[in-house]
Parts: sequence; C-alpha cells; structure tokens
Amino acid sequence: MTPRVLLPWPDIAVPDGVEAAVYDGTGTPPDVSAVEFYVLPYDSGPEPPQLIAEMPSLKAVQSLSAGVESLLPLIPEGVTLANGRGLHDLSVAEHALALVLAAQRDLPRWFRQQQTGSWDREHTRSLADERVLLVGYGSIGKAVERYLVAGEADVVRVASTAREGVHGIGELPDLLPDASIVILVLPGTPATRGVIGARELAALPDGALVVNVGRGTAIDTAALTAEVAAGRLRAALDVADPEPLPPEHPLWRLPGAIITPHVAGGSDSFYPRAKKLAEQQLARFARGEPLVNVVR
Repeated sequence: MTPRVLLPWPDIAVPDGVEAAVYDGTGTPPDVSAVEFYVLPYDSGPEPPQLIAEMPSLKAVQSLSAGVESLLPLIPEGVTLANGRGLHDLSVAEHALALVLAAQRDLPRWFRQQQTGSWDREHTRSLADERVLLVGYGSIGKAVERYLVAGEADVVRVASTAREGVHGIGELPDLLPDASIVILVLPGTPATRGVIGARELAALPDGALVVNVGRGTAIDTAALTAEVAAGRLRAALDVADPEPLPPEHPLWRLPGAIITPHVAGGSDSFYPRAKKLAEQQLARFARGEPLVNVVR
C-alpha cells in the first residue's frame, strides 16, 4: 500500500488503517505520490520541504517549528499548514535566560579563567531589578517572561500591536533609552526585518545587552557589530543575519558577544512534545476534524 502519511520518526503512532512511511530528511525519500499528511522533520535543512511539490494528494503539512515563513511559498492552494506553536516555548525561554545570565554574570570570563586556574574575582551585573524590554509577546515571549519575573526583573512587554499591558512596537524609541536588556523573540517577516537598527541601538544606554532568540533578520548585524566592537553594547545571540554566521565574521571574536548556533529550540523537552502533537494532529486528520495551530 502506498503511504498516506509521511513521518520524521518511526515511533509516532498513526490511526488504525493508515499506511505511514518514515523520512527523516536524509537519504532517498520513499514514494510520496499518495501522501496526504506530511509531518516535516525538524531542523533538517531545505530538502524535505522540497518534497511538498511531489505530493499531488497532499492535504495537510505539519511543521514542528513555530516559524513557518519559509514554508508558506511552498504550500499549494488548498493545503492546510499547521505549525509547532508551543513546542519550543520552554526550551527557547530557558536558552534566553541562559544567554542573559551568561552575559550578566560574565560567565565567558570565568570559563576562560578556569582554563588557567586563575582565582581572579570581581563583582558582575545581575538580572534582578534590571529593566528588560521583551520584544515579541507571543507564547514564547510569555514563557520568557515567567523566567524573568522569577528573577525579579522589571519586564516591559512589546508586541506588534499595543494592547492593555503591552506596548506597541512603534513605541520602541521611547522605551529603549531606559532599558538595560532587550530580548527579541520575533518571527522572520518583512514587518520585523531591521526592527533594531543603528538608530535603535544608539538609543540604548551604555552597557546594555541585546539578546536575540527569534530571527536574526530583526537586527542590523553591521550596526550591532559596530556597537559591540566599540565596547558600548553587549550581545547574546542564538540567531544571526546572515545565518549561519560566517566563520570570519568579527562578532565571533568580540569580547562583548556570546553566540550560540540557533539551538535554543533543540532541548530534550522538544521530542516528546513534538511526538504528542503529531499524534494528536494525525488523529484529528483521520477523523476529519480541524487541526490545531493552523497557519493557513
């Protein structure tokens, strides 16, 4: 029987009577001509999404990523696209907190000292009582906020549109001068490209920390590099523009920068949550019920 469902892992339960095949994004894919429901592998590169064009029977695509901007042009008219909203909330929030604390408590310095056995002590910055602009107040942003509040930071929420308790992104010029930490949790869309540019960076006070766990395109990389190189601002980045950041890029070696290679969403908490979502979506699909997390 030709598979109707294409899965990234073999232990995802499928409804009775539904034939499934497994493709993790490596090697030769199976016959996909009859696939109706495609659960994309996570973080597997550009090849798996290209298979969508070879699926004439396709009815639904389940992404395990929250951001699906690169997928939208590949989804045919009439095919449902659902994202992985919620799967990465805690993982990304943990990583954002780790980046903030690593920068504030100067962990790279102590790691370097460990290599030489040096006991050179100095007081550092903290998270407590710092004014943090949280730019991007969706489900991940709310998860980040819980950690920040637990650390007794003063959190200022910012979203694309102002609402009660949340500032609009157009208010950034008034908010930036009083912020010691800015955390970006933004999707990669035309509206978010360059939200933090040279003017916005210049508005931040000396010593401020810029953290990005959303999409690299939200920040003008050249402008940020110049500010960090001058020693005026600091950066802690899990994403970059361009991505991957070229090995020769100066940001890698600047003492005021901490860089991780887009790994915030990839913790141990992800797999069981993704498996559960895929199984629930497959059950809904088999019963003819609407999917959750539908993007279009």
